[in-house]
Amino acid sequence: MPIIQNENYQRPKWLFNRHLETIYPALFRTVNLQKPVRERITTDDKDFLDLDWYKQESPKLVIINHGLEGNSSRSYILGMAKTFLENKFDVLAWNYRGCGDELNQTPIFYHSGATYDLNRVIEHASPNYEEIYLVGFSLGGNLTLKYMGENGTSTEKIKKAVAISVPLHLSSSSQKISELENTLYSKRFLKTLKEKVQLKAKIHPNDIPVEMLRNVKTLAEFDNYLTGPLHGFADAEEYYEVNSSLYFLDKINKPTLVLNAWNDPFLSKQCFPVDLAKKLEKVYFEFPKNGGHVGFTNKIPKNPYYSEQRAVEFITQDI
Repeated sequence: MPIIQNENYQRPKWLFNRHLETIYPALFRTVNLQKPVRERITTDDKDFLDLDWYKQESPKLVIINHGLEGNSSRSYILGMAKTFLENKFDVLAWNYRGCGDELNQTPIFYHSGATYDLNRVIEHASPNYEEIYLVGFSLGGNLTLKYMGENGTSTEKIKKAVAISVPLHLSSSSQKISELENTLYSKRFLKTLKEKVQLKAKIHPNDIPVEMLRNVKTLAEFDNYLTGPLHGFADAEEYYEVNSSLYFLDKINKPTLVLNAWNDPFLSKQCFPVDLAKKLEKVYFEFPKNGGHVGFTNKIPKNPYYSEQRAVEFITQDI
């Protein structure tokens, strides 16, 4: 599909650079939303996933996938949930392994390509709905696109998907987030990731090489020593190559929107595949000039964010 040339998004004047666009909503946005109903389901390997339900007896369900070190209560998840609830959808926001209120039980965690857990969530929810839609942010966007490329036809109830601020190419995006200007973000991610590994190592000392943590200074090193090998990959590069959603886009056969801001500090050039975009039939790309990473703050504070507006528009329009 041709790239959507949409200049409707205009960032607030006081968010005058990409870092402010990224940091402000993450730290200061609040969303007033009803308390969800928490449900715990069991995975095939006897682990668990915690699901947050927002139900209003709709036949249509939106499943929201969070980003790296996020969870179902982050403001960007709640904002998206609120917007879809206002448009008469049920909403399910779920927590990846180790991202809820309790550490998961098996040695493995979550990762950018763990579509087996997303598939488990969809299988659990599917019997109660006529239509299912997927929305993913950042790592969750990569997960969403990979799932759509792998399984888009296996469940006819899945109609469309939206992926926001997606690191389509994991290797180069990992290098991008480790650049000097992104030190604040990478250190924050590494801090919480290392804390989880140390806690997990107390439960599974023979499976978690905690001694390697002292050598880990970047996210790529974390993936090389831990994420990759712990989840069955030789190293970080194999993990990145196998799971980058860029390589699954041509297999997607349901309408899917990718919304990536050109000024996103986390995304490499490979996350804006202009030439490929023109060849794909079902994947739509929108690359606004501004937006930051999981930003897209609205000029009018009480209004939905641009990413929320676009997700609803795309999912509800006829294509």
